Amino acid sequence: MRFTRNSRILSVAAVAVFALSACGGGSGGSTDEAATGGNTDAVIVVDGSEPQNPLIPTSTNEVGGGAVLDLIFAGLVSYDADGKTQNEVAESIETEDAQNYTITLKEGMTFTNGDPVTASSFVDAWNYGAAAKNAQLSSYFFESIEGYAEASAEGSTVTEMSGLKVVDDKTFTVALSQPESDWPQRLGYSAFYPLPADALKDPKKFGENPVGNGPYKFASEGAWKHNEQIELVPNEDYEGPQEPKNGGITFKIYQNDTTAYQDLISDNLDVLKTIPTSDIKNFKNDLGERSIESPYAGNQTIAVPYYLKNWDGEAGKLRRQALSMAINRDEITKVIFNNGREPAKDFTAPVLPGFKEDLPGSENLEYNPEKAKELWAEAEKIEPYDASEPLTIGYNADKGDHKTWVEALVNSVKNTLGIEITGKPYATFKEARTEATEQTLTGAIRSGWQADYPSLYNFLGPIYATGAGSNDSVYSNPEFDKALKEGLAAESVEEGNEAMNKAQETLLEDLPAIPLWYQVAQGGWSNNVDNVEFGWDGVPQYHAITGK
Repeated sequence: MRFTRNSRILSVAAVAVFALSACGGGSGGSTDEAATGGNTDAVIVVDGSEPQNPLIPTSTNEVGGGAVLDLIFAGLVSYDADGKTQNEVAESIETEDAQNYTITLKEGMTFTNGDPVTASSFVDAWNYGAAAKNAQLSSYFFESIEGYAEASAEGSTVTEMSGLKVVDDKTFTVALSQPESDWPQRLGYSAFYPLPADALKDPKKFGENPVGNGPYKFASEGAWKHNEQIELVPNEDYEGPQEPKNGGITFKIYQNDTTAYQDLISDNLDVLKTIPTSDIKNFKNDLGERSIESPYAGNQTIAVPYYLKNWDGEAGKLRRQALSMAINRDEITKVIFNNGREPAKDFTAPVLPGFKEDLPGSENLEYNPEKAKELWAEAEKIEPYDASEPLTIGYNADKGDHKTWVEALVNSVKNTLGIEITGKPYATFKEARTEATEQTLTGAIRSGWQADYPSLYNFLGPIYATGAGSNDSVYSNPEFDKALKEGLAAESVEEGNEAMNKAQETLLEDLPAIPLWYQVAQGGWSNNVDNVEFGWDGVPQYHAITGK
């Protein structure tokens, strides 16, 4: 949701060396081959969640809005079901030094309003996303581009990054602040999507009825019925690797996954991405071959903001370590998830290239109640815990059925440390994300990550680097930031991964968030559809699904 600098001219195909194991199951087949048979006119109804913000690519960093954006927009590159990078809008992405890139677009591509997709469509959108005055949540993704620091500085009036230059309608150049040979692999993420010129005249209005260039488009101007559904239909002018094999995708917005699961069982919902925790023990029997259970590039954490009392400074670090060691991950994943999760050993995911489970500091993620008590006592000597502000673990009650595991986690910590700790439900995911974004949380919050593109860096920089858009903990450590920068400048995949893992050693000591477990795609589909496959990132390949 993505390296060899020794090559002189690199195309995207040469850069994209990362490929993950596909997470297909049931009747799903490879999306590299066109789906055969089935009803290609059927509208596929899938589960969704209310987007946090209007659908602007650079201001969407949560799964509800992201799922829609990824269908109505096409980036320079995209990722197939295995996580391999493929050209989409880009004809070529070339460089001689991994720092200065020339990007050429394919001919004849348009937005669904008829406007041509030009070099300016990308350059203007990226400049808008980076400028501080626009306060875009995903601005951090442009940090590698020369001039980003000036444009993104607080109070800056700079609106263009010096590293972006339009050569002609089909060509633009990008200068990075340092060599980064894996940079092209990131360009399939939604922050890098193009925008038509009218979008920037009134972004908020545009975000309610966005016009994209992807395989789908809004069915009508009122296709987004807030808190109910979002209706998409195929874009008849789209020509690319994600050509729709159905008559449209409707995201039905549920207030809880239990209702969604019952609709799936009754064939009133076609695809459910996540099985509710309460149904995990039975879903394979209920669905049979219409189910999937397979690891993907995702994890679950709880973020503990540094602006909370009790959780900053040296005492706060000790308490974070104690909190982590007080969580019995093995028992929770066994009992609550029926062994459908794997306890976390780091901040990334095992399916990613370069993953290591025995990094220095990983012992802080092991259940060790005696050590947890010792660390808590050490923190007490430095600064007594203020029990007037007990810890809460926030979670959204509308999606994911998180209450069960949060309660188990709370009991594990309470029994070990003897402190007051409770779960705090939010009515919707949108409500929880708004407080996290606005930095108004009064406790910890369920967080985690679903990969944007397949790399260790994607699980680190956008979440824990200083000022990053998804930095719920508001964490800042210059040592960590420096290690990230060195990793990005590495000359090989292996060197880059080693540097990223070195950066993780700092995270494993500081614990701005507490890693819990690695995610597993547990989903299902109805009797009404065929050709269902879940990709490397745990997301169904919606475009390939057909009706029966």
